[in-house]
Amino acid sequence: MPVSIRLPSKSHSRNYSIITRLSEPGATAGLRPGEMLALRWSNVDLEAGAMRINRALSGSEFTATKTSRSRRKVELSNTARAALRALRKRQLEEQMKKAGLWKDHGLVFPSTVGTPLSHRNVVRSFKALLRRADLPAGTRLYDLRHTCATLLLNSNVHPKYVQELLGHASIVQTLDTYSHVLKGMDSGIGDAMEAAVG
Repeated sequence: MPVSIRLPSKSHSRNYSIITRLSEPGATAGLRPGEMLALRWSNVDLEAGAMRINRALSGSEFTATKTSRSRRKVELSNTARAALRALRKRQLEEQMKKAGLWKDHGLVFPSTVGTPLSHRNVVRSFKALLRRADLPAGTRLYDLRHTCATLLLNSNVHPKYVQELLGHASIVQTLDTYSHVLKGMDSGIGDAMEAAVG
């Protein structure tokens, strides 16, 4: 289910902060929530515009990604690069302010004191923000990933590239999940055959 999220402009709450930090890579790089929460700065190369995904946060444990295909290199959009640069600058400022409290885990998306975020708390913050923005309550954080895939496929990006971006085990999984958004998948077979055989 693709989601377009218009965040409340006057909100400076903790909920707003968490979700705005997570939404850019979620919506533009197709990361799973656990992959976002486990991402380290050492796996982000802002100069090259890429990041390496190799682990996820599951409960309170860092684990290997879901499949070997899930370990992947992801290209960053210019928008995502700019957002991550701004986030890194702000995070370094927070570290200096909270020098005695900050527990550095090298995370891109840590808590306010540098520790891993709880998936449950992130989902709670996301749901609160959905209510404030008057968006459907059934929208999931995972839908940012689906939005990314849907936008790319609707822009005629080849499904094989989308499969690799999402870290799906096979292109069959990608096509089965997103065939409803691929133009021409549900009609035009007769016309295509007619054109092919003349």
